[in-house]
Amino acid sequence: MTIDLKTVKHISKLSRISVDDQKAKKLEKDLNSIFKWIEKLNELNTDNVEPLTSIAETALRLRKDQILSKNIREDILKNSPKDNKDYFVVPKVVE
Repeated sequence: MTIDLKTVKHISKLSRISVDDQKAKKLEKDLNSIFKWIEKLNELNTDNVEPLTSIAETALRLRKDQILSKNIREDILKNSPKDNKDYFVVPKVVE
């Protein structure tokens, strides 16, 4: 698969990135080299290779779910900038 200059400009337009001609030519060259590398990888025989989720073959230790904190609602609400007994009130950020 090869990518031409027209395709690079089309991709930049779709991604809303302004690219001048000099940068587009460099991107064309870079993308074509990436696709050549991918085509080389596709030639490899991976029939007997299992997919990896991580290179470290360790199992995660499971732990019991425990509630460690007590009812501290009132203590948390004391930190609110405005006094309100039901909610944590903060200044409006979005207009």
